[in-house]
Amino acid sequence: MTTLSPENSISARRSASFILVKRKPPIDKTEWDGFFDENGHLAKSRDFICVNILERGLHPLVRTEAWKFLTGYYSWQSSQDERLTVDSTRRKNYKALCQMYEKIQPLLENLHRNFIETRNNIAYDIQKLYDKDPLGNILIDKKKLEKILLLSYVCNTQAEYQQGFHEMVMLFQLMVEHDHETFWLFQFFLQKTEHSCVINIGVGKNLDMLNNLINFLDPMFAEHLTSGWHPASLPTEGKGAGAVQSLFPWFCLCFQRAFKSFDDVWRLWEVLLTGKPCRNFQVLVAYSLLQMVSGQVLQESMTGDAILLACNNLIDLDADELISAACLVYAELIQKDVPQPLQDFFL
Repeated sequence: MTTLSPENSISARRSASFILVKRKPPIDKTEWDGFFDENGHLAKSRDFICVNILERGLHPLVRTEAWKFLTGYYSWQSSQDERLTVDSTRRKNYKALCQMYEKIQPLLENLHRNFIETRNNIAYDIQKLYDKDPLGNILIDKKKLEKILLLSYVCNTQAEYQQGFHEMVMLFQLMVEHDHETFWLFQFFLQKTEHSCVINIGVGKNLDMLNNLINFLDPMFAEHLTSGWHPASLPTEGKGAGAVQSLFPWFCLCFQRAFKSFDDVWRLWEVLLTGKPCRNFQVLVAYSLLQMVSGQVLQESMTGDAILLACNNLIDLDADELISAACLVYAELIQKDVPQPLQDFFL
């Protein structure tokens, strides 16, 4: 085991403080434009921009363009002219994928039973979405959303459709203007976050690492979750057995339902995209959420279902407060002799 750099701990604590006190406002259009030279090349380092996004966030008017850099839709080394070319190419590629899909749809219907089942699941999930704002204005185009989800299912063999993708793609549709932007940003988001929200790829790993993190940082809570004794003094399952594994919706939805607004969701997601203060920050976020209920769990000696209910009641949260708390967990973590699996996961 190795003790990590104390400078990283100081940096993480500083970021946590800056986030809470809002030392500077979110990056606005004027400041964002100032990051580039007259040809549209970055005049600031990528690291500088990402740290500022972690500590301050992005103004809504900047978010769409900034996310194209954060996801990899645009290269950080590109010029303005190169980005115009990239956007045109992505638009054409999306159109070509749509045409391909229309051609092979009858074949998929006849030969792949999973396709029809998935298409029905997507249609059912989308119909449940509330698509209007408080004034009754339509927020999303459900037909376009369904098309993007079906195309993603057909084209992305790594990330099959799962319940919750409809809510995630809806947030991309709300952010950008064009369908090709929605489609590609979602694909790049999955890649950039190492498919951490995909059940058959990243979610299980997240849950395992969350368990490891609890064992390392909060042994008392871990003991409650994993071990117990009946009167005959024979080992039994812990009172909270299975509680952590039942938290998979946190990761599948990237914590979407824990927040009070879409802006809070976007705020967390853009931090995940920066890779700051570390890789796989989503597990530190989940640990921070669990710490909000751990005292109550221990005091009331809660069992698995009660723990899960307490976790599900964590709603209407403020993203800055949660991000700051997770930064402090990271600062605490890297001051210790961190086991190699956790080092490999976060660094």
